[in-house]
Amino acid sequence: MNFSVGYFLNSFPDLLKYIHYTIFMAVISTIIGLVIATILAPIKMLKIKGLSQVIGVYISFFRGTPLLVQLFVFYYGLPQLIKPLKNVTPLEAMILGLSLCGSAYMAEIIRGAIESVEKGQMEAALSVGMTKFQAFTRIIYPQAIRVAIPGIGNQFVDLLKSSSLAFVLGLTEILARAQMNAASSFKVMESYLSLAIIYWVTVEIFNFLQRIIEKRISRAY
Repeated sequence: MNFSVGYFLNSFPDLLKYIHYTIFMAVISTIIGLVIATILAPIKMLKIKGLSQVIGVYISFFRGTPLLVQLFVFYYGLPQLIKPLKNVTPLEAMILGLSLCGSAYMAEIIRGAIESVEKGQMEAALSVGMTKFQAFTRIIYPQAIRVAIPGIGNQFVDLLKSSSLAFVLGLTEILARAQMNAASSFKVMESYLSLAIIYWVTVEIFNFLQRIIEKRISRAY
């Protein structure tokens, strides 16, 4: 079977109509996951009896199980136990799954970043009259975020690529569209190669933006 350059080129505008789903899921999931991770990481570090163990299990579960299995649990399993969840849409289930999974990884990224800041800075802040909360929010956390940005950026890229699993929940996003095109036209190579290039370019754009953010934040320190 010959490679159709015409079909390959025409696939791009068709697939790009669905790229907003991919970007939307990745951005929203990263934001929600980052908020959750920002709460989880310090609590785990404080080693509060009982609560730290629960957070540890949460992180271990989402880091130790396949995202696909988590999505099936959220979309197909939980609605059988909790009736209100029967109205959850595939998009909502995807965002929930990506957010929780992403938060587990980002919590560890943030924890590592916080621990990388010299402990002497906390002691110095306390010595000039700051409370622990003030010292953490004004001195420790801003530096930790700078260290965490590369890891968070990598996690965003992972969520961007993982959003392709939305098709298993019945959501027509860019991968699902490529599959439909390949099945209807038998132009498998053309359909999936164009899809791969779109993912590649999209990821490189966000990597470029990440580098800009890193440079601007680094100037402040």
